[in-house]
Amino acid sequence: MKNDKAIVVFSGGQDSTTCLFWALKNFKEVEAVTFDYNQRHRLEIEVAKEIATELGVKHHILDMSLLNQLAPNALTRDDIEVSAGEDGELPNTFVPGRNLLFLSFAGVLASQVGAKHIITGVCETDFSGYPDCRDIFVKSLNVTLNLSMDETFVIHTPLMWINKAETWKLADELGALDFVRERTLTCYNGIIADGCGECPACKLRKAGLDQYLDSLKEGVE
Repeated sequence: MKNDKAIVVFSGGQDSTTCLFWALKNFKEVEAVTFDYNQRHRLEIEVAKEIATELGVKHHILDMSLLNQLAPNALTRDDIEVSAGEDGELPNTFVPGRNLLFLSFAGVLASQVGAKHIITGVCETDFSGYPDCRDIFVKSLNVTLNLSMDETFVIHTPLMWINKAETWKLADELGALDFVRERTLTCYNGIIADGCGECPACKLRKAGLDQYLDSLKEGVE
């Protein structure tokens, strides 16, 4: 894969930044794409810009504001409080069609820049119930993209079958643990690094980090 070109779907968060480091290790040429859908925290786009610049990665920002218009929820409206799903319902941070659109447009971009590989940080292990983070969805869309554009794209999901602790481990193995911990934005309340500690994203991130750091201590003892 080292001789090929890849596009990383990039939000500036823990998962996509880990995937960006993974792509830089595995592909000769890497570009990143961030989608501007008037998300709750505009800082997300600025963080993505800064990380891409620091890592020397060409960065595309695509206007997806129509998604904000069509899918009002806690990630697209600052007057909707973030809440977890109850009684089997999806959390109100689920944006219908988001990954479908993101990966589709990433495919269009890939075809324009000559990339055959698309990397996304979706994960079925810690996927919060989002249906568009499932492996079956990604595989299905991969086939659809290839048929729709007569291409041979491969969508890579390095985090699909690992939990948050293992995601931190991967970042560490890539030499990026401190970078990911200190520079990324995962928090639903828009606080960089360790975040607010209270929202669902921060709790998941912290639990995984604590579990990984504890495993390192156990390995030393």
